[in-house]
Amino acid sequence: MSTLVIVESPTKARTIRNFLPSTYRVEASMGHVRDLPSSAEEIPEAVKGEKWAQLGVNVEADFEPLYVIPKDKKKIVKELKDALKDATELILATDEDREGESISWHLLQILKPKVPIKRMVFHEITREAIRDALTHCRDIDNRVVQAQETRRILDRLVGYTLSPLLWKKIAWGLSAGRVQSVAVRLLVRRERERRAFRQGSYWDLKALLEKGKISFDAKLVTVGNVKVANGSDFDENTGQIIAGRRVLLLNEEQARALLSRIQNKPWTVGNIEERPVTRKPSPPFTTSTLQQEANRKLRLGARETMRIAQSLYERGFITYMRTDSVHLSEQAIEAARSCVQELYGSEYLSPQPRKYTTKSKGAQEAHEAIRPAGSTFRTPQQTGLDGIDFRLYDLIWKRTVASQMADSRQTHVTVLTQVEDAGFRSSGKRIDFPGFLRAYVEGSDDPNAALEDQEVILPALKVGDKPNCKDLGAIGHETQPPARYTEASLVKMLESEGVGRPSTYASIIGTIVDRGYAKLIANALIPTFTAFAVTTLLETHFPDLVDTGFTSRMEQTLDEIATGEAKWLPYLQKFYTGETGLATQVKEQESQIDAKVARTVVLENISAKVCIGKFGAYLESESEEGLVKASIPQDLTPADLDPEQVEFLLKQKMEGPEKLGLHPETGEPIYVLIGSYGPYVQLGDVSETNKKPKRASLPKGTDKDSVTVDMAVSLLTLPRLLGTHPETGAKVQANLGMYGPYVVHDQGKVGKDYRSIKPPDDVLTIELDRALELLSQPKAARGSSKTAKPLKELGAHPESGELINVYDGRYGPYVKHGDINASLAKDESVENFTLQKALDLLAAKEAAGGGKSSSKSKKSTKTAAAKSETAAKKTAEKKTTAAKSETAAKKTTAKKTETAAKKTTAKKTATATTAKKTTK
Repeated sequence: MSTLVIVESPTKARTIRNFLPSTYRVEASMGHVRDLPSSAEEIPEAVKGEKWAQLGVNVEADFEPLYVIPKDKKKIVKELKDALKDATELILATDEDREGESISWHLLQILKPKVPIKRMVFHEITREAIRDALTHCRDIDNRVVQAQETRRILDRLVGYTLSPLLWKKIAWGLSAGRVQSVAVRLLVRRERERRAFRQGSYWDLKALLEKGKISFDAKLVTVGNVKVANGSDFDENTGQIIAGRRVLLLNEEQARALLSRIQNKPWTVGNIEERPVTRKPSPPFTTSTLQQEANRKLRLGARETMRIAQSLYERGFITYMRTDSVHLSEQAIEAARSCVQELYGSEYLSPQPRKYTTKSKGAQEAHEAIRPAGSTFRTPQQTGLDGIDFRLYDLIWKRTVASQMADSRQTHVTVLTQVEDAGFRSSGKRIDFPGFLRAYVEGSDDPNAALEDQEVILPALKVGDKPNCKDLGAIGHETQPPARYTEASLVKMLESEGVGRPSTYASIIGTIVDRGYAKLIANALIPTFTAFAVTTLLETHFPDLVDTGFTSRMEQTLDEIATGEAKWLPYLQKFYTGETGLATQVKEQESQIDAKVARTVVLENISAKVCIGKFGAYLESESEEGLVKASIPQDLTPADLDPEQVEFLLKQKMEGPEKLGLHPETGEPIYVLIGSYGPYVQLGDVSETNKKPKRASLPKGTDKDSVTVDMAVSLLTLPRLLGTHPETGAKVQANLGMYGPYVVHDQGKVGKDYRSIKPPDDVLTIELDRALELLSQPKAARGSSKTAKPLKELGAHPESGELINVYDGRYGPYVKHGDINASLAKDESVENFTLQKALDLLAAKEAAGGGKSSSKSKKSTKTAAAKSETAAKKTAEKKTTAAKSETAAKKTTAKKTETAAKKTTAKKTATATTAKKTTK
């Protein structure tokens, strides 16, 4: 007697084997074993001559799908068939969602078993769950299978009908998709809003007040009982105050005049309002909320989040990660409450178990939220996980435990202070009881630090008090365009609009980036000119297919097919072959679509045409000499293309490069040009004997008009050899790369070690000692803004109050204070190293000119009076923190972008000779 159990992945198979008797054999199908053909070579000879064969769906025979076993799955299918020969029972244990049900059904069709068949489902891989699932097996749910098949057919019809049209009219290799195209349109609409945005400016006053030696901020809100304008009062389309708003718009002159008038006048507290606020914890994670929070907290993309979550699930650490449900089982609630009781105490436990219900009608995936697996929750430290696996599990554990914790109780305090006819407002927040915030704060890695950041303490004040004004400044502001979508905000928007399913969002966003519809830069999804062209074509000729409402209703119908409320065949017939069906629309519209028009992107205030070509976007303009075409740099986005840039690119093409001057040594001309990858300098002319002149990119943020001959000469010396490493003898260089300036320790075959160069260090002036110092610092962990844990915490700096720690660097231990790092002597013991020794070492390093300067550039137009020493310190600390976060974000984004670029290149190479496979 033996039982064959089939799951999807080898990892899942290995985990499940541990929980089943030795008579059970567990094998993996490696995902789907059958699908619609992805290329012409997969189409069987018997039907290759049929018109519908390339589509993979026989629309004339009740939309019968053409299923084939991909070449790379034939060996797996054979192995499964061989394993089935020795089995007396077959258990299909694929995932419990639509996709898993479909895989089980396809296995059944291929294997054609003659032994008893069972369908086993579970939402976590633990001994208890597997044993329980064995006793509650069921049959395959044919309605769910039919719904998934309808979804697959529908996606194929949309993709394989519209994509060829895009190839003909815009560019080869483009794809359209039922959900993908809607998502691209959302990105394009936001970029159009940014392009249409008109900036507005306004001024106000900010004061630093003091009462009882406690300082607090106050912001100008009224003058003469009239509200002072702020950013929310501006019309984004005009840059002017919204019509009908009764507000006072201050310019710089008026703000400074008001400041002078009230400078030394007495301040009086006019009103104090305290408002109690209760916050409840968020429900446990669903697929989409996990993707959103992992993006915000861990800087992970949706695909990476799902890959890590899949691994955690298959190894038995968390429950199934594709779910729309926020529900927790009684077992999970008990486990979470036990964690709260043990780790935080009974006062932090919610009085009654919290039970969450899913509001979305379409929620149908797994029946429980994503949570730690098991009847007792292992703390993150008990799992043995490390790196990003640990951090994602930690996120899931905290969110689940916090969901059963007590409410957070806070008091919001608003103080109105009057000086002359000017009214100022101060806002404070007091956390009376942290409740669930002790374990979990959305968007923050460290709950304790987040609690401190959230609390804004005001001094004890009463009406009539007269606080002292320590500082008063006039501050200018400019309104900002709508923020671009991040992966997190796009996922949130798609879910709120009911477009697609959360389990597919990761692959959809991946496809958008891979196909060149968007670039992921600094965590923002920026649509390309190609995305504009495709979206415009679809909006003009197939408006329903990119309408969120239409797509949402389509999703609802697919859900109704799964529950038996709707019939699949009539729906497909109406969608595809009806009078207004997709096939009819494409046939009618194809002849009406002018390819030249389709390849042209219309942008306001741009005289030249923006066209999509074989090698990317380019400008096209008529001149006296004829038609002029000029490539658009790849990093230039549609929202940022302005008339000045257009004029420069066309002028460069017509008149040749702009001559900056002559090289002082060689006498060769130096040019400033803009290429596909941005501005750069070039030494000499292109000729038969000099086909590839020396070139160097400008540092990021450097305006081409600010480049001097001296700067160009210095850039053309890159890469700069700084010297040799004292320990390896290998060369150390400074250079500019795609992601900015860097130093590199090049050990040849052993490998290269890189570190980014950040201001105030300069790639053109950095010396060997500073480069070695940078190379000695540990790299930030992937997806993290923090470096390694300190080897030893020494204590607080007597002046700044910042902690001084000892860290383990690549070349030994070092101490760190702010931006200054100093290596310990080789014979120095970390255990015996003291705070005083660290202070002496850091002082010596600073005196020698080591470390980064902490000086900040002044914003002369922003402030009318000099800030007090206290205020300046606070501002500098905030800026330093922001700079560190930005640095870490850039490093993480650079790594992700590089990885994505490599994957895209590989994919394009592999599929160059085959038909493109369209995804949702």
